Amino acid sequence: MAAHTNRLAKEKSPYLLQHANNPVDWYPWGTEALERAAREDKPILLSIGYAACHWCHVMERESFENEEIARQMNELFVNVKVDREERPDLDHIYQLVVQLMGRSGGWPLTVFLTPDQRPFFAGTYFPPADRYGTPAFPKILEAVADAYRTRRGEVNSQASEIAREIGNVDRLPRGEGEVGPDLLRKASRRLLARFDSHNGGFGSRPKFPNTMSLDLLLMRGALEGDAVSRESVQMALDKMRAGGIWDHLRGGFHRYSTDARWLVPHFEKMLYDNALLLRLYADGFRVFGEERYATTARELVGYLLAEMRDASGAFYASQDADSEGEEGKFFVFNPKDVRAALGEDNEAHDVARIYFGISDEGNFEETGATVLSETRSIERVAAILGLEVSAAQGALDRAKSKMLAMREQRPRPFRDDKILASWNALLIGALADAGRAFDEPSWVEVAAEAFDALEKRLVRRGRVRRFYMPGEDEAPEARRGFLDDHSYLGNAALDLYEATGEPRYVESARFIADTMIAHHEDQAEGGFYFAPNDGDQLIARTKDVFDQAVPSGASMAALLCQRLGEIADEKYAEHAKRQIDPIATAAIDNPQGLGKTVALLDRIVRGTVDVVIVGDPETTTAQAMARAAFTTYLPHRNVVWADPQQPEMAAAVKVLAEGKPARVGETVAYVCRDRACSAPVTTAEELKKLLVGTKG
Repeated sequence: MAAHTNRLAKEKSPYLLQHANNPVDWYPWGTEALERAAREDKPILLSIGYAACHWCHVMERESFENEEIARQMNELFVNVKVDREERPDLDHIYQLVVQLMGRSGGWPLTVFLTPDQRPFFAGTYFPPADRYGTPAFPKILEAVADAYRTRRGEVNSQASEIAREIGNVDRLPRGEGEVGPDLLRKASRRLLARFDSHNGGFGSRPKFPNTMSLDLLLMRGALEGDAVSRESVQMALDKMRAGGIWDHLRGGFHRYSTDARWLVPHFEKMLYDNALLLRLYADGFRVFGEERYATTARELVGYLLAEMRDASGAFYASQDADSEGEEGKFFVFNPKDVRAALGEDNEAHDVARIYFGISDEGNFEETGATVLSETRSIERVAAILGLEVSAAQGALDRAKSKMLAMREQRPRPFRDDKILASWNALLIGALADAGRAFDEPSWVEVAAEAFDALEKRLVRRGRVRRFYMPGEDEAPEARRGFLDDHSYLGNAALDLYEATGEPRYVESARFIADTMIAHHEDQAEGGFYFAPNDGDQLIARTKDVFDQAVPSGASMAALLCQRLGEIADEKYAEHAKRQIDPIATAAIDNPQGLGKTVALLDRIVRGTVDVVIVGDPETTTAQAMARAAFTTYLPHRNVVWADPQQPEMAAAVKVLAEGKPARVGETVAYVCRDRACSAPVTTAEELKKLLVGTKG
């Protein structure tokens, strides 16, 4: 039995439950903690993290499980623990504090607040003793508590100043310049200036996938013929797939690389990264036609289905970086491991060691273990060993299978089994799109099942709740969703509509958009707030305009409204305009932070390519036409369906379906741009020709 149990034991969040037996007197965020802080005139120590976070685990082991440090925390502060995935509104506000103090944000986030929630000091990870040029956590605790006791005026002044600044951070300068058709050229120049032309990706270390920026470069390269942009995206796709950020045995991407070469990752796997990268590799396949991108997508989906899918049909949030108290231990191999896994299969052993670069020295933190990566191509491995390429590939496949089987016997990293609306929505949209791109109808079915699971448990009259836990039939109403939950899920519904032709998904998207507008739109100045108008009273109500690891909720809200305006009811497009117009020129100047906004601007300026399929959607011809549309790279695309025998289909997408007559006994397709439409075509081949020659 645990020596300590605190209030977190009653919570549902796996991250909070990880801390339920700390000797720290933790509170979840809520009135009980805030009222105690006010009553006792104590500052609040707010600690924010998430279940898969390596440094969160380190700080817990070093400090929160330390009896003496816990005693100090309990004596001096009211201690509040928050799961940033459960309460992204709090995380968004208080991450800004660290940035305003001139430091890099991240997790664990450690913020000290006055009882009325105003922050006055913040940092991230603090060690238990002076280390890494960072003062010891006990010293920080004593200094902060002393400042609160003896220099209250300074503390209040700093807290008020920071609170004011938080309210201004998301206010971008309103641009005066014209946004023209050269916006992608301007944005791509800024992105290419930061591109690592040796290793792919942006910047040096740590290196994140930055999928929104790669999306922009792919648009620029494919739509406008810019060779450098095309080559840059292809380099990034290849380097990520070859590097240790990719799990070469099971599939799926780790969160980011600690080095510039994509070699040694932080080993947590996040649902959102894999959703965004699935869509990116699908688009890469459309543009470049490289089979390795299709293989990457299929292996990625295989991982998600094998390890991340809940019985309800939706998907878990993340897998941890740590197992047995060590980061990466589950994933790495040393020479003895390889020999034990492969036994007397010397051919597979030799191929694996050369292909993965497994050496006695290793490449992982001087442990003698190796993070698996593709250090040589299979063709080069075959040449080194004097094998036919097919024989070397067969040996590598055997090695991967047996090494995976060995790995599966190890103690597994913890899995955070929250079912988050927003992250699931990213994957639902990606599965629907990629399922069509690779002609994998089962992926579309999986996407539909996940959407149904979310609708059943999280959506009420268009209002989306944040998450549910396995086994819950319905999430409590108190788990009110945020802007990303609504905007991502609305877009996922439209992706499913395009893939299936079922008008119910358009209706779902409209319900969600209407609720989102009612509860999140700034009626005075335009744009969208991250938190709803009936949420908790916090020190600021911020607007989520900047992309982070995921697209900003505001850009996705505008995209949802724009797409509905294009296909269903033009009134929605005005809400997109109110979000996008004031920040347009600022977005083009800062595409790394506002990539999704730039992509939407290009959609509006360039216009969409609209494919209208008229006829029975179940016919071979209709499905072949859909295949032609989905296998062509069309980043600003609408695919709509209209069956004369089902009037509700055309009614759901009346903006595009009107004026597109059917032909008796035939399926036809129209390709439209700027409301100017082609003559109807009757074969997939004719449709493909129209689309291949279209930019959009």
